[in-house]
Amino acid sequence: FDTLMKIGWPEGQIPLAETAIYLATSPKSNSANKAITDALELIRETGNQPVPLHLRNAPTKLMEQLGYGQDYKYAHNYEGNFTQQQYLPDELKDTRIWHPQNNPAENKLHERMKELWKDKY
Repeated sequence: FDTLMKIGWPEGQIPLAETAIYLATSPKSNSANKAITDALELIRETGNQPVPLHLRNAPTKLMEQLGYGQDYKYAHNYEGNFTQQQYLPDELKDTRIWHPQNNPAENKLHERMKELWKDKY
């Protein structure tokens, strides 16, 4: 819409048509929608789960003494800006929420997840 406003009519119809064609011919997937729906359902089922201690910020001495932030691995300090660590609460640590569909973009993401997480995906 912004492009149409800047270019004006009739030339503005060209980027609108290009956008419509791009969207109409793009691989379709609802895996992100399924993932957020499943995540919200998981929250309803499991309730308020604690954030793993190593992921918690420790702005006070007390929190530091309680183990907040201990053994946290800053991903950008590792090769490829990634390191395996637990991000979900203990009760959910082996839960997979996103399930890719069979299309080129998601196949590539799935391969990346397997490369990073090895046997988990």
